[in-house]
Amino acid sequence: MIAHKKFIVSESHDWLTFVHGAGGSSNIWFKQLRYFLPHYNILLLDLRGHGESAGIKKFSQTNKYTFEEIAQDVIEVMDFLKIKQSHFVGISMGSIVIRKLAEMNTSRVQSMVLGGAVMHMNLKSKVLIVFGNIFKNVIPYMILYKLYAHIILPKQNHKDSRNIFIQEAKKLYQKEFIRWFRLTTELGRILKFFRQKEISVPTLYIMGSEDHMFLPSVKEVVSRHVNSSSLHVIEGCGHVVNIEKPLVFNQVTLRFLQQY
Repeated sequence: MIAHKKFIVSESHDWLTFVHGAGGSSNIWFKQLRYFLPHYNILLLDLRGHGESAGIKKFSQTNKYTFEEIAQDVIEVMDFLKIKQSHFVGISMGSIVIRKLAEMNTSRVQSMVLGGAVMHMNLKSKVLIVFGNIFKNVIPYMILYKLYAHIILPKQNHKDSRNIFIQEAKKLYQKEFIRWFRLTTELGRILKFFRQKEISVPTLYIMGSEDHMFLPSVKEVVSRHVNSSSLHVIEGCGHVVNIEKPLVFNQVTLRFLQQY
């Protein structure tokens, strides 16, 4: 089972589960934990190979992960803790994990807040994926990760979030990075399905106005999925919205969650 931490206010409070992105860990939610804890029971997760889940033997014995397996890891923790249903907040690739979980078991998801959501791979991101797949076995993963971090988060005001994600990624190791990078072979198919199929779960996308790689496609998805989805754009903000603009992110998220 993946590593997790629970913070319980009371049995009557709803659950709120946070899912980090690739290369991160539950530590990236430090600006959210104190804010949301009075309102919700909170579940923090370290996805397989990340944070305190690094080195778990049953994961290190496989060469390739799938988003279905990663989503099932989250469901396994919920079952273990007897959490029937939860709100979910995710960032970057964590948004894909949450969306996949909702597809697999809609009844477990009360609502979704997807920050820096990935819904389509544009030309630049496709080039990066091709480059990474060519060189992932020969270039040290931190060189690739730092390159991607500077391309996705290029501006000076993105520096803090960029540095935090680079620092967290140092806790990975080469083989684990390769396992996660192989997930990119699934992305085209799975994201196309997400864009085409609207899901009944209430969904809020929170994006930075400077998220040049992923904001345009999220705008398009929200314009199509009008029955379930809404979008809040944080001005002057990049991809990692929960770190770069935590107060705005927290306020917008709480206002949305309290509707459900």
